[in-house]
Amino acid sequence: MPCRGRNSGWKMETPVYDFVQSYAKSGVSRFHMPGHKGIGPLGVEMLDITEIAGADSLYEAEGIIRESEKNATLLFGTGATFYSTEGSSHVIRAMLCLALARQRERAAAKTRPVIVAARNAHKAFLTAAALLDFDIVWLWGNAPQENRLCACPVTAQGLSAVLDGLAAPPAAVYVTSPDYLGGMLEIGALADTAHAYGTLLLVDNAHGAYLHFLPLPAHPMDMGADLCCDSAHKTLPVLTGGAYLHIGYQAMADIGCDAEKNARQALALFGSTSPSYLILQSLDLANRYLAQGYRQRLAACAQDMEVLRGRLLVLGWKAAYTEPLKLTLETAKCGYLGGELAGLLRASGVECEYADPDALVFMAAPENTREDFARLLSCMEGIPPKPPIPRRAPEFLPPRRVLGVRDAVFAPQERIPAFASAGRVMGAAAVHCPPAIPVVVSGEEIGQDVPAVFAYYGITEVDVIK
Repeated sequence: MPCRGRNSGWKMETPVYDFVQSYAKSGVSRFHMPGHKGIGPLGVEMLDITEIAGADSLYEAEGIIRESEKNATLLFGTGATFYSTEGSSHVIRAMLCLALARQRERAAAKTRPVIVAARNAHKAFLTAAALLDFDIVWLWGNAPQENRLCACPVTAQGLSAVLDGLAAPPAAVYVTSPDYLGGMLEIGALADTAHAYGTLLLVDNAHGAYLHFLPLPAHPMDMGADLCCDSAHKTLPVLTGGAYLHIGYQAMADIGCDAEKNARQALALFGSTSPSYLILQSLDLANRYLAQGYRQRLAACAQDMEVLRGRLLVLGWKAAYTEPLKLTLETAKCGYLGGELAGLLRASGVECEYADPDALVFMAAPENTREDFARLLSCMEGIPPKPPIPRRAPEFLPPRRVLGVRDAVFAPQERIPAFASAGRVMGAAAVHCPPAIPVVVSGEEIGQDVPAVFAYYGITEVDVIK
């Protein structure tokens, strides 16, 4: 467990990492998985183990993994925090499973479960709907002109209006914050609204694991969310796939008398029985990283991003207000398609996170150097803004639901050109990753105005129901 040293800040133990290091140095003959036996071209094979004696088991954790997760729980100030080695997609399915189980225990009548969800949901939410078989009531932003593929500016008033129209409280309300463009919702107000209607607030916080450690903590769990996923690897120095499932104190009580067991069972339902111990070590070491000087490094990085944003504004670039570690340029307003500008920067040694026709997104972390920031600024100084491009994603009406997500996903399908898809029913949702957000959801009719939206985002083929 962590303890405070006299003059050295937080002293954080790293039980998973320490065990694997000790095992790697022991010289044991490895007559167990993996087949590389600790030897291989990557140079990390000696640290890649499986559930041997003493290594613990992720979904039945009683030893070093459980101890490490308790350290993370203390760091994030949650009711409980659990690890995943399969990203936020895995955690999203698990937390929806937990919300549905809570509703089943409380429901007086057997009714189909419903989740109220913001429309900019990641495709992992849809695969969860197909696997868990729940209905979705979509939340759209109050201002239609602000709804984009990645953004859905939901408000507490809008949520209340939707909840008022339901016959019974849904199993949960599900939103994404921050979104892929860096927009943040008023999670506190949304949580208060959800709780007033007797339901849970679930947040896809994949891009915001760091938010708890800002001078003014802004993590969804700080704001009243009940369950939350973090992709640790997106903003923290964690290997790709490392993620957290956070559960609030009240939600721990709501989930049941054995909340920890229920949470692990939900994760196990969707997770591999061979979790990566390289990723587990990375999550374990992140606890020490977060405990020792991270807040100061994070504040400095956020300041560097704010300075960069200010410099770009002076140069004439349009930069939207975002969460602190994102910089989103509204490129079309400055004469460039996002992909075009991304290509110019790539040729000069700068790689962005995401580009679409209207915007370009940069993600920073304390591991970015001052040289990184200087290079990006120098590149942008050499690319002058131009007159705005009169482009905007074509608007389309909310699609008509024909089938449930599960029925559509598992129905016979065929692939056809996107330009010829109007009037057909969407099968597997057409998405690019990033941002992995569907234009039309499985089971919805593709309206006459939708092919133009597909074309705008570069989607050339779609899967429709035969």
